[in-house]
Amino acid sequence: QVQLMESGGGSVQDGGSLTLSCAASGITYMRYLMGWFRQVPGQAREGVAAIGREGGPLYADSVKGRFTISQASDKNTLFLHMTNLKPEDTAMYFCAAGAWVRGATFDRDQYQTYGQGTQVTVSS
Repeated sequence: QVQLMESGGGSVQDGGSLTLSCAASGITYMRYLMGWFRQVPGQAREGVAAIGREGGPLYADSVKGRFTISQASDKNTLFLHMTNLKPEDTAMYFCAAGAWVRGATFDRDQYQTYGQGTQVTVSS
Protein backbone atom coordinates (compact mmCIF):
# COMPACT_ATOMS: atom_id res chain seq x y z
CA GLN A 1 0.00 0.00 0.00
CA VAL A 2 1.04 3.57 -0.66
CA GLN A 3 -0.20 6.70 1.04
CA LEU A 4 0.08 10.15 -0.54
CA MET A 5 -0.74 13.49 1.07
CA GLU A 6 -0.52 16.75 -0.87
CA SER A 7 -0.03 20.21 0.60
CA GLY A 8 0.96 23.69 -0.51
CA GLY A 9 -1.99 24.70 -2.65
CA GLY A 10 -3.55 28.12 -2.38
CA SER A 11 -4.58 31.28 -4.17
CA VAL A 12 -2.07 33.45 -6.03
CA GLN A 13 -2.09 36.26 -8.54
CA ASP A 14 -1.26 35.84 -12.21
CA GLY A 15 2.54 35.49 -12.47
CA GLY A 16 2.93 34.20 -8.92
CA SER A 17 4.61 31.07 -7.62
CA LEU A 18 3.67 28.11 -5.46
CA THR A 19 5.40 24.91 -4.43
CA LEU A 20 3.31 21.80 -3.89
CA SER A 21 4.52 18.96 -1.71
CA CYS A 22 3.46 15.33 -1.58
CA ALA A 23 4.38 13.23 1.44
CA ALA A 24 4.67 9.63 0.31
CA SER A 25 4.85 6.46 2.38
CA GLY A 26 4.37 2.77 1.87
CA ILE A 27 5.85 0.09 -0.36
CA THR A 28 8.87 1.53 -2.17
CA TYR A 29 8.49 -0.30 -5.50
CA MET A 30 4.95 1.05 -5.82
CA ARG A 31 6.43 4.55 -5.87
CA TYR A 32 8.98 4.07 -8.64
CA LEU A 33 6.87 6.30 -10.86
CA MET A 34 5.71 9.59 -9.33
CA GLY A 35 3.73 12.34 -10.94
CA TRP A 36 1.48 15.34 -10.63
CA PHE A 37 -1.88 15.52 -12.35
CA ARG A 38 -4.50 18.26 -12.33
CA GLN A 39 -8.20 18.39 -12.95
CA VAL A 40 -10.76 21.08 -13.54
CA PRO A 41 -14.42 20.21 -12.85
CA GLY A 42 -16.02 18.76 -15.95
CA GLN A 43 -12.70 18.02 -17.62
CA ALA A 44 -10.41 14.99 -17.75
CA ARG A 45 -7.49 14.68 -15.35
CA GLU A 46 -4.28 15.63 -17.16
CA GLY A 47 -0.65 14.91 -16.48
CA VAL A 48 1.45 17.89 -15.47
CA ALA A 49 4.87 16.46 -14.54
CA ALA A 50 6.30 13.03 -13.80
CA ILE A 51 9.53 11.29 -12.89
CA GLY A 52 10.41 7.63 -13.29
CA ARG A 53 13.30 5.25 -12.68
CA GLU A 54 14.90 5.93 -16.05
CA GLY A 55 15.53 9.09 -17.98
CA GLY A 56 14.59 12.62 -17.07
CA PRO A 57 11.37 14.26 -15.97
CA LEU A 58 8.37 14.62 -18.23
CA TYR A 59 6.35 17.82 -18.47
CA ALA A 60 3.14 18.78 -20.19
CA ASP A 61 3.79 21.29 -22.98
CA SER A 62 1.65 23.85 -21.20
CA VAL A 63 3.95 23.94 -18.15
CA LYS A 64 7.41 23.45 -19.67
CA GLY A 65 9.80 26.12 -18.50
CA ARG A 66 7.48 27.14 -15.66
CA PHE A 67 7.07 24.03 -13.48
CA THR A 68 9.77 21.81 -11.97
CA ILE A 69 9.24 18.39 -10.44
CA SER A 70 11.70 17.05 -7.89
CA GLN A 71 12.05 14.57 -5.04
CA ALA A 72 13.72 14.70 -1.65
CA SER A 73 16.84 12.55 -1.47
CA ASP A 74 15.00 9.88 0.56
CA LYS A 75 12.25 9.73 -2.12
CA ASN A 76 9.59 10.29 0.53
CA THR A 77 8.56 13.75 -0.62
CA LEU A 78 7.65 14.86 -4.12
CA PHE A 79 7.63 18.53 -5.03
CA LEU A 80 6.16 20.63 -7.80
CA HIS A 81 7.64 24.10 -7.98
CA MET A 82 5.36 26.29 -10.07
CA THR A 83 6.38 29.72 -11.34
CA ASN A 84 4.79 32.31 -13.63
CA LEU A 85 1.39 30.85 -12.80
CA LYS A 86 -1.50 31.65 -15.13
CA PRO A 87 -5.27 31.59 -14.59
CA GLU A 88 -5.45 28.49 -16.80
CA ASP A 89 -3.31 26.65 -14.22
CA THR A 90 -6.25 26.82 -11.81
CA ALA A 91 -7.18 23.24 -10.91
CA MET A 92 -7.11 20.57 -8.25
CA TYR A 93 -3.62 19.10 -8.25
CA PHE A 94 -3.08 15.43 -7.40
CA CYS A 95 0.05 13.51 -6.53
CA ALA A 96 0.20 10.01 -8.01
CA ALA A 97 2.41 6.95 -7.65
CA GLY A 98 2.91 3.75 -9.58
CA ALA A 99 5.07 0.64 -9.87
CA TRP A 100 6.15 1.35 -13.47
CA VAL A 101 9.86 0.56 -13.67
CA ARG A 102 10.79 2.58 -16.74
CA GLY A 103 10.80 6.27 -17.50
CA ALA A 104 8.30 8.97 -16.72
CA THR A 105 4.87 8.67 -18.26
CA PHE A 106 1.42 10.25 -18.02
CA ASP A 107 -0.24 6.90 -18.80
CA ARG A 108 -2.79 6.71 -16.02
CA ASP A 109 -2.84 2.89 -16.23
CA GLN A 110 0.66 2.97 -14.69
CA TYR A 111 -0.45 4.87 -11.59
CA GLN A 112 -2.08 2.86 -8.80
CA THR A 113 -2.41 5.49 -6.11
CA TYR A 114 -3.60 9.10 -6.04
CA GLY A 115 -3.68 11.58 -3.20
CA GLN A 116 -6.71 13.61 -2.14
CA GLY A 117 -5.57 16.69 -4.03
CA THR A 118 -4.77 20.29 -3.25
CA GLN A 119 -6.47 23.27 -4.88
CA VAL A 120 -4.50 25.87 -6.82
CA THR A 121 -6.31 29.04 -7.84
CA VAL A 122 -4.67 31.71 -9.99
CA SER A 123 -6.49 35.00 -10.38
CA SER A 124 -5.90 37.60 -13.08
